[in-house]
Amino acid sequence: MEFKDYYQILGVDKAAGADAVKKAYRKLARKYHPDVSKAADAPQRMAEVNEAYAVLGDAEKRAAYDTVGAQAWAQGARSGDDVRPPPGWNAGYEFTQGGPAGAGASFGGDGADFSEFFEQMFGRAQAGRHPRGGGAQASMRGEDQHARIELALIDAYLGATRQISLRGARLDEHGHVVPEERTLQVSIPKGVKEGQLIRLAGQGSPGFNGGAAGDLLLELHFTPDARWQIDGRDVTQRLRVTPWEAALGAQVPVTTPEGTAVEVTVPAGSGTGRKLRLKGRGIPAPKADATPGDLYLLLETAVPGAITPEQKAAWQALAKAYPGFDPRTAG
Repeated sequence: MEFKDYYQILGVDKAAGADAVKKAYRKLARKYHPDVSKAADAPQRMAEVNEAYAVLGDAEKRAAYDTVGAQAWAQGARSGDDVRPPPGWNAGYEFTQGGPAGAGASFGGDGADFSEFFEQMFGRAQAGRHPRGGGAQASMRGEDQHARIELALIDAYLGATRQISLRGARLDEHGHVVPEERTLQVSIPKGVKEGQLIRLAGQGSPGFNGGAAGDLLLELHFTPDARWQIDGRDVTQRLRVTPWEAALGAQVPVTTPEGTAVEVTVPAGSGTGRKLRLKGRGIPAPKADATPGDLYLLLETAVPGAITPEQKAAWQALAKAYPGFDPRTAG
């Protein structure tokens, strides 16, 4: 993804405290405000400044950003460079919905204009959120928080109870980011999908002056696994077969993602790339009257080596049985 160096955008040091970050933001916001600046790129610069402050002005987002940023800076990356953090790097971070007071609200910014980098960093639930404004109130509900967690595919098939650790942050008395961590027991319902949000009532930020606590929104993602490809509730699983099973047809044992053993008929004349559909064997539906996904078996022909004299003779006999066969021109 295209890396955004938020420190460079705001012109502050990576060790800058909260007050220095806010001061830099206000200075640049006044400079690039569309009602003040006549520069052609003022709206774009204003959007970048708003996005940078939405991250660096928020202790939780800044802590997560510094995790991936450290890798990028070590490689000499700057804004615009292509950066590929390892899969799942941001699982377990939780972020307050909205952002620091004033980000975008005072200067006309819109979270919907935030970059793809921001969305990939903090999840779709953060994009387009506006920070809350207004003066002091007698009672105020706490902010909602958002966290991205990873699950095994079997959790979607069977449901599960998982203990998760969430990493957050707060600002100390000097305005510096201090990491915090908490552990929760979470029930994962059967039939969840990639990107689904689970709301945990009352697990967000505490309220003010007796107000209720906010909620925690967990954005679910499946742990990357080379065995499966997931599309909604449909799952594709590779199935390796021998050349004679593919050519002659066979009954082949298969273990589904939920751990069930089934016998699958491989039709005669099958080749690599053919898909066999097991209806209803994909991710189950959350409700009994809904339609579950399907499991697709993607065939791959596994060719054994010719090591012993008998094996070599067998392959030579096969070659003689197909005179003139050229796989490079065969349809």
